[in-house]
Amino acid sequence: MQTRESYPITIAGIKRDLPLFEVKPGLRIAILNILGDVELVDACAQELNRLLADTEFDIILTPEAKSIPIAHMLAKESGKPYIVLRKEYKPYMGEALSTETMSITTGKVQRLYLDEKDIDLIKGKRVVLLDDVISTGSTLQGMHMIMDKAGAITAREVGILTEGDRAEWREILSLGHLPLFFG
Repeated sequence: MQTRESYPITIAGIKRDLPLFEVKPGLRIAILNILGDVELVDACAQELNRLLADTEFDIILTPEAKSIPIAHMLAKESGKPYIVLRKEYKPYMGEALSTETMSITTGKVQRLYLDEKDIDLIKGKRVVLLDDVISTGSTLQGMHMIMDKAGAITAREVGILTEGDRAEWREILSLGHLPLFFG
């Protein structure tokens, strides 16, 4: 197995080496994969909960799949429930709300679905939009579109990390920032 170049980072006091993967010719990104990383998820949830102390919110909304563990632990830390926007429609979701996004990691159009059972749970509620890494903003935009359709209010946008050089990322509550790797 070849040794993959990585990017060293400390997040919420935890050191990790994030592997670099090419997502299109000449562009590599550092991949944060929190699935199974209990130590990192717990530390991030504790720190995000601390940073959210001054934010009034009722519920946490996150897209499927890599950000589910952080949503779960943040819900446990904050005492607030969470809802997962699914990426595939299932018949049991009833009259789900949906929207399209473009993922930088897959390079494909994806859909986000809010289960029918969750629509009334967020209607009129103050919602924290949570993702693991906020990069292009496409998933965040899709989350906002679902929120508008459901009649919810954005309390705060939150990510473990932001990525890239967008000035508006300064408004996002995060625990760190990743550069893009060109060449």
